[in-house]
Amino acid sequence: MKLPYLPNHDESSFFDFVSTHHPGLTPGGHGGVPADRWAQPESSRSGGPMAVPHATTVLAIKYQQGVVIAGDRRATEGFQIADRRIEKVFKIDEFSAMAIAGAAGPCIEMARLFQTELEHYEKLEGMQLSCEGKANKLGQMVKANLPMVFHGLVVMPLYVGYDLKRAEGRIFKYDLTGGRYEESHYHAIGSGGKDARNTMREYFQKNLSEPDALKLALTALYNAADDDVGTGGPDLVRGIYPTAKFVTAQGIADVTDDRIRSVFDSMIAVRRSRET
Repeated sequence: MKLPYLPNHDESSFFDFVSTHHPGLTPGGHGGVPADRWAQPESSRSGGPMAVPHATTVLAIKYQQGVVIAGDRRATEGFQIADRRIEKVFKIDEFSAMAIAGAAGPCIEMARLFQTELEHYEKLEGMQLSCEGKANKLGQMVKANLPMVFHGLVVMPLYVGYDLKRAEGRIFKYDLTGGRYEESHYHAIGSGGKDARNTMREYFQKNLSEPDALKLALTALYNAADDDVGTGGPDLVRGIYPTAKFVTAQGIADVTDDRIRSVFDSMIAVRRSRET
């Protein structure tokens, strides 16, 4: 179905259309909350400050064939665990993926809207956006969420894509205003991001193999969980493990739970032997 003509509107952008005509449906919209409530000081709003689940640590690492992107499964609400199985790593299209940290609900909404945005563009234009174009689109969405940041609903994405023109994987991070920055080798965000980056900084090497890149990603998440209460490590009792995806010239590939479990089993065995 073709969209009606809209003056000064880019029909190829689903996000622009929704922002113009249904702003409450965007991550930065008020979602049906009366505007006068947001104009009040947070302490004077009915119910006080909002308590919402927050997603925590996600990361990405370049390797020979592309990029591995991974995240833990825990969502926290204050000092309590709100969810043990939240998904933080999403396939966006055939050659890109996104991981989220921040207020869980708006983060997941943004990931889904980003998926729709790229699919909508491809159907109307008959071609995919470039890797740079996709990264810019996501930056616009983060910028649109800025009003909600002042109310504690922070959305922090980590975007990775395989650039077919450059024949390499790329990693993009964002600030709260939608500013986009490219990382050369690796990056991590979220409450355990600093701890994860410390691990990657120590062990990262250029041209890692796929198994080594996955092992480093899971090691960084494990170390982050060891020091950060908001980051969930492997739950051996419940069988809950971090999620990871490979982004390569062949597309997006999920890393199976069995493979992730195998890496953790080996890692824990080595650490246990050091303690004895």
